[in-house]
Amino acid sequence: MTTQAELATRFEAERGRLRSVAYRMLGSLSEAEDAVQEGWLRLQRADAGEVHNLGGWLTTVVGRICLDMLRARTTRREEPLEDGGAGEFRLPDPVVRPADPVHEAELADTVGLALLVVLDTLAPAERLAFVLHDMFAVPFEDLAPIVERTPAATRQLASRARRRVQGATAPADTDLARQREVVGAWLSATRAGDFEALLELLDPDVLLRVDQGPGTAALLVRGALAVAGQAALYGRMAPDTFAAFVGDGVGMVTAPGGKVASIGWFTFRAGRVVGVDIIVDPERIATLGIDWPEA
Repeated sequence: MTTQAELATRFEAERGRLRSVAYRMLGSLSEAEDAVQEGWLRLQRADAGEVHNLGGWLTTVVGRICLDMLRARTTRREEPLEDGGAGEFRLPDPVVRPADPVHEAELADTVGLALLVVLDTLAPAERLAFVLHDMFAVPFEDLAPIVERTPAATRQLASRARRRVQGATAPADTDLARQREVVGAWLSATRAGDFEALLELLDPDVLLRVDQGPGTAALLVRGALAVAGQAALYGRMAPDTFAAFVGDGVGMVTAPGGKVASIGWFTFRAGRVVGVDIIVDPERIATLGIDWPEA
């Protein structure tokens, strides 16, 4: 008979992978932790002696929990904005680390934020089928009961999701060295109030999105002139803004006195910035628990 201590040890060995599953499903670090914890509670209530493949069992259980959470969102969450729209939207939670060689080694295991944005446009069942099958190699036979479809229909869900993901995300064509160069130039230009230098970094059709949190209208700005002008407005914050690893690329963190006030990241194409995403919601930033060294 498996003791609670043994069960807890086995669960902890799976926790990191389960958190990765839940984060890719939900795009929220705090909700991912909640889903994993609920998986632990369900394991405690189950007959562990009947679970022969604990990793597989936990993956499907956490996947089902995430599916229920995604479905619950549809009745209360904000929709992403179209150009020129007004309202609220939510960018995915980023994993943020200082931009140093120690943390660079961790980037290979970090999911891209652009991918999470696209995953957020999928129907809950499509997202589950794609994430669990394509990213974690869960067989369709195991996924089918979760989404209440046949294995063949589940395969179609994943295939449809895969086409949408591939159509909306392009392979990275800007290496980290160039990303660092662009972000460094961005910070220098904003500190100096150099509007022309900012324009040189931006694609003509660049899109800026600022997630200001629930109850606050989002900021959506299109075009190099408008985005450069918006960036210049925040020049007073530039001395407290630093390059950082945000998701799987180079972004920036504004942290006056070591307290994180905003997190931003860039989408690149051919070495130029085509997208700028920024989170300024203080409550949400607080939940990320980022420790940033004082300058």
